Amino acid sequence: MTTDPGALVAQLLADAETARPWVIAELSANHDGSLERALATIDAIAATGAQTVKFQTYTADSMTLDSTEPAFRVTDGHGLWGGRGLYDLYREAGTPYEWHAQLFSHARERGLTPFSSPFDAAAVELLESVDCAVYKIASAELLDLPLIRLAASTGKPLVISTGMATLGEVDAALSAARGAGSGQVVLLSCTAAYPADPAQSHLANIAVLRDAFGVPVGLSDHTPGIGVPIAAVALGAVAVEKHITLSRDGGGVDSAFSLEPSELAALVRECAAARAAVSPGPAFGVRPGEEETARFRRSLWVTRDVAAGEVVGPDTVRALRPAGGLLPGTLEQVTGRPFARAVRRGTPLGWDLLDAPVGP
Repeated sequence: MTTDPGALVAQLLADAETARPWVIAELSANHDGSLERALATIDAIAATGAQTVKFQTYTADSMTLDSTEPAFRVTDGHGLWGGRGLYDLYREAGTPYEWHAQLFSHARERGLTPFSSPFDAAAVELLESVDCAVYKIASAELLDLPLIRLAASTGKPLVISTGMATLGEVDAALSAARGAGSGQVVLLSCTAAYPADPAQSHLANIAVLRDAFGVPVGLSDHTPGIGVPIAAVALGAVAVEKHITLSRDGGGVDSAFSLEPSELAALVRECAAARAAVSPGPAFGVRPGEEETARFRRSLWVTRDVAAGEVVGPDTVRALRPAGGLLPGTLEQVTGRPFARAVRRGTPLGWDLLDAPVGP
């Protein structure tokens, strides 16, 4: 595996265009406060065929204030986190900084490329110390242009989620990244709802973002299941990001919209199938793999022994499988024509077996 971040992402994107999309397995808060669980989740990810594992690097203090004021609480009606204070939520969900070196090392040992979403300058500094290959900018941080410039100034590739963003805001983020010297930039179409309704995925945005900004575009998905990301790949997404948990029954902060390992493996497999299914260029006629089936197209066959002079009719010739005789569409032309010689049952009908039509 290459250690050059630019080459690494270039290879992932090249593979995504022709073979298998870049699958980003997001650990997020699904460690549930346990380093052992985090390490076991990395092991599970490695067994699925996903190429990368992503973390989130922040502390509760870097995200918000320890305040009970209404502005610092999730709205009561939220399906997952209603009424919870932001500080307590981030304190529970955050990945401890002291875990990062071991998590990154363990992922690399398992053949995965680890990277993370930084949320402030201290997070970028930490991630640089563990040789983070890629920086992810979360949807809610897309407006934080100083953070984008800082991550971009490392020269590493950036993956930027675009949930909630206008095209103008995406353009400003890209300009900030490019102006600060970032490497390759990949945009992720995203619906920043947790969980998200598939009907709100707006996968047409993938083509809009690609055409508007001329960069590779993938999907950051928070819908249940794998249907939406597979559809996204069929529509041209080069990367798919999904949260993963060892078990949704654990009831962690993100578990409700996370995949279990067997589902992530299915996602990897079916996204590769979706990419293969939309290989470029039309293909009509008999294609590779269809040759045997093509042998069993219908054609005209002699259905009983006939003597010379007998004529073609329903009791002597029918359109049957396999191929080999005249095409079924010629049946009207040959009906009533006499056989030029005796023909055995099971002979494919050809023009050479027939005399000229009788009559005017």
